[in-house]
Amino acid sequence: MRLPFRTRGRRRTRGRRGDDGERRRTHADQGRAAPQARCGGCRPRGLAPDDRHASDPMHPPSVFDLLLSGATAWNVFACGSAPRTYIEALARARLARLIERARADSPLHEARLRGTEARDALELADLPPITKRELMDRFDEWCTDRALTRRTIERFLADPSRAGAPLHDRYVVWTSSGTSGEPGIFVQDAQALAVYDALEWVRFRRLGAVDSALRVMDYAARYAFIGATGAPFTGVTMVERLRRLNPWIAQSTRVFSVLQPLPSLVAALNAFQPDFIATYPSAAGLLAEEQRAGRLGIAPREVWTGGEGSTPEMRQHIGAALGCPVRDTYGASEASSIATPCEHGTLHVNSDWVIVEPVDHLYRPARPGELSHTTLVTNLANLTQPLIRYDIGDRVMWLDAPCPCGNAFPAIRVEGRSDEVLQMEDGTGRAIQLLPLAVETALETQGEVYRFQVVRTCATSLALRVEARGPQCAHTQQRALKALVSFLKEQGLANVRVDLEEGPIERSEASGKLQRVVTARERTHASRPAATTALIGSDAAPG
Repeated sequence: MRLPFRTRGRRRTRGRRGDDGERRRTHADQGRAAPQARCGGCRPRGLAPDDRHASDPMHPPSVFDLLLSGATAWNVFACGSAPRTYIEALARARLARLIERARADSPLHEARLRGTEARDALELADLPPITKRELMDRFDEWCTDRALTRRTIERFLADPSRAGAPLHDRYVVWTSSGTSGEPGIFVQDAQALAVYDALEWVRFRRLGAVDSALRVMDYAARYAFIGATGAPFTGVTMVERLRRLNPWIAQSTRVFSVLQPLPSLVAALNAFQPDFIATYPSAAGLLAEEQRAGRLGIAPREVWTGGEGSTPEMRQHIGAALGCPVRDTYGASEASSIATPCEHGTLHVNSDWVIVEPVDHLYRPARPGELSHTTLVTNLANLTQPLIRYDIGDRVMWLDAPCPCGNAFPAIRVEGRSDEVLQMEDGTGRAIQLLPLAVETALETQGEVYRFQVVRTCATSLALRVEARGPQCAHTQQRALKALVSFLKEQGLANVRVDLEEGPIERSEASGKLQRVVTARERTHASRPAATTALIGSDAAPG
């Protein structure tokens, strides 16, 4: 993508804080306005392509600004009927604004972008990709607000009651899971949150359509979010943020943890009777099986899935069991709403607010119809924590045939993570199913590990591999082992044997991410463990 104008380097003084704690204006801030996006004179009524109401770093809005949210929602709605040429021009203007801000106020990005100032026609491909590990290693140099340090944020997140609460009244913070092997901390400013909300309500929930608006805005409707809890993960943080902001949402929306045993989850859903369910495809599939078996008795109007790979056949199976449409979306902790589905179920990239680059192993563009090795994402909404050509690790394919819906936004297919449900047996031989997300969450939150692999070797035994180095290696492995055994006991599987194995952790050939929960038949490079420590679910777990 080519920027619409020359980006100029400036001599400036870094923003400093005075005695009142407020950041002083830099030379780069003086008189700066975001560029206008124009495309052959096309400017749909109501669009605000420069987004100047949110781009002043000296006077950022609070974490929720009604005027900003309204303007952003109208912008997203109007862009839905704009031609592709206009959408591309708008994205270029927003990219130029993002790069200017990153160069001026982020030491990390200033170093990355050094030497590109004098180019008259700067291509996005000229900028180097960056990984989560690089960003987390230099976190304190990443954010454009210099008061946002990793230590400050981690101290804030240490209190579980703060999920969804604003940090410094300006930001919401969440963490990602470690499916790539490296957890992340992501800070969202008011502009980014307004964009995520608008994309969710206008494009995904289709608030612009009268029938969809009446369905979604039914004040008697109940919403259930079924996901990972125990840490400030993206999904639960976004839900708790909305519950804090809106009393109606607080009363009509409940969070259900995938960590609880399936019978408890089924009983809670039967009591709540949700009209809308948001969850992972694997969890939705498990609910479908419970509904078919007669243990679950709910009648949702829609089921919304995301966070894992799903197929049309999987969604059809879930929809048939629950008696409602199933709609899949594509998002991430780094950019909440990357693509939304049309009426045909095709995912269309929200390319006015996010740039997606499917690439091969050398970071060269993948051809349409070709599954990428990985994908680079540029989030145009977040000026506080700039993500420019960020390697998100997903495998994505541009669709080479136009979607029959006629949507101007480009269409993709995503190969997400697709860990399988573990089929286990308790001491009486009763079948118990474990969601991979629940297993992973237990090891992340209680075991404090992210690079691991749990392998089902038979109905009553699991193998655990933990990637750990250094003098604390043994302690880390034992802590993870104890966390897994504790989780199994809570699920009624105290009889299951867990073996601690040595060996490499495999990646999924489909998604490229760590295959953290697998069955024995999936182990393409399985070998006899070099050393094992057996632990059966009992009170004798090591400390």
